[in-house]
Order: sequence, then C-alpha cells, then structure tokens
Amino acid sequence: MNPWCKRGCLASGLLSACQAFDAPATKLPQIESDAITEASGLAISPQDGALLWVINDSGGTTDLHLMGLKGEDRGKVRVDGAANRDWEDLSSFTLDGTAYLLVADTGDNQAKHDTSTLLIVREPAPPAQGKKLEGAVAAERTIEFHFEGGAKDCESVAVDVVAGKILLLSKRTTPPEVFELPLKSAAPGVQTARHIGKTAVESPAVPAAAFGNQPTALDISPDRSMAAVVTYYGAFLFPRKTDESWAEAFAKKPVPLGPHRLPQAESITFSKDGGTLYIISEGKHSMIRSISVKTTATNVTPSSR
Repeated sequence: MNPWCKRGCLASGLLSACQAFDAPATKLPQIESDAITEASGLAISPQDGALLWVINDSGGTTDLHLMGLKGEDRGKVRVDGAANRDWEDLSSFTLDGTAYLLVADTGDNQAKHDTSTLLIVREPAPPAQGKKLEGAVAAERTIEFHFEGGAKDCESVAVDVVAGKILLLSKRTTPPEVFELPLKSAAPGVQTARHIGKTAVESPAVPAAAFGNQPTALDISPDRSMAAVVTYYGAFLFPRKTDESWAEAFAKKPVPLGPHRLPQAESITFSKDGGTLYIISEGKHSMIRSISVKTTATNVTPSSR
C-alpha cells in the first residue's frame, strides 16, 4: 500500500504532499494485461524499443510480461526453476551482442534475509506482429549476494555494462545507500555488494525521512550520462560526467522531475534512445507515465506527458 495515499495524507494533515498523487489532467495509456497486478520492475527491450518488460513482485509468478509502449499485452514467458520471494526491479542490457534481462529478487522489508538473488536471463526473441509471447526460459546465471554492512531492503537495481557493474540503492535507510556488484565475477559462492556511497531523493513536498522519499526503482540511460530514480512521490535524474564515477554522481543533488501523480510508482526505465522515461505503478491496469528528457551532463530539461 502506498503510505502517501490521499487518505493517509489527509489524516496526517499533509494535503499538499498528497495532491501530487491526484489523477493526471490528461488520460494516460494503461496496462492491458489482467496478469500484471503488482508491477515492481520495468525494462525496455534491448531488441525492440517499442516493447517493455514487466514483472510482478513478492510471492507472484515467475513470469516476464511483455507489453507495448501504450500497454498492449504482448504475452509472457515463465522463468523455469526460479522463485519469486520478492522480485522488485528489472533491468535490460546487451553484453557481447546478446540481449539480457536482470531480475532483482532483492525485496526485504524487515531486512531479515542473509542473502538476495539476481537472475540473468537471455531476452527471448520478440513475438511477430499480432502474436503473443509464450513458453518458458531459464536463468543463464544466478548471483547470490549479501550487502556489505548487513541486510537491506532494495527495490532499485540497474546495470552499467561498460563499467561492468550492477548498481543497487537501499530503500529504507536514511539516506539511501549505494552499492555495487561486478556484472561478471569468477569468484564462486555468495558475492558481496560493496557499499560505495550515499544519495538523496528528497522532495520539498514530502517531509524528510518519509516513505515518499524512498527509492523504488532505478535505471541508467543508454549513453551512461545519467541515472533515473523513482520514489512514491516523484522522479529524479542524476547526471554523470564522463570522468565521474557513479558514487560521485549519486553524491550530488539530483535534478527533480516533479511528481509523477501515480498511486504507487515502483518501476522506471529509459527508452532505447534514452530520450524518454517510462514509469508505472502497482495495481491492475496501471497508467503508464512518460517523461521526455533532453539532457547533457550539466543540463536537464524534462517535459511530462
């Protein structure tokens, strides 16, 4: 449940913050599939920029759902041999000419799990026009890991192929903490997500340390010039200069993109060309918010639609 719903905000006397979750003024496209009920991860298809992958979270099926940019149902595939303890984010990337999806089974509300899991799946070939995807796939690689410093709840994971890193943001720490794992590792056994810094995604409309400021999804632009983070309140960009590390980029004050006006936003992804952000919420037939972004490492101009 979104702790920043109108009922909760009214009860707390925080109407100004809650108004950010009012319905958008214009009608947005919606997810068509009845099977996507708790969307917790979203990723663009590396093979077809007109398609989006979606996953459901905790205790759901191990399905990877496929849809068009306007929410059209394009089918699903099951990840055989996997479990969905608490799937919380989804990333896509291309490595050595092959397209992959990374499923982050990293949710841990009570920070009680010793380890978390990342599943790397080869992206299935997109279905022909007018057809729906079906069948099953298997994870090509499973990464079991723990967070340096102890268990963390994490809903924000992204891949930087060039750096060979997987980035993770903690959700329930104040401030959020930044961790990294190697994308490729020859070391056997449980890996360690190394702590590399802290960040902030606070909005003036939401009190500090409130639920509305918790990161719920992360993505990196295709050109690696910025990262996007979504919270229950809004979206933020972290521009990164060519000579900067991600730790340095996340340590800076982000560029706020304003409230997304979605009831429980937990998913964000860049388009294949990096010019658009897509954000969706948990809940059946969620609206799909898109934000057009024109950016350089020092200047970001968003326009929402």
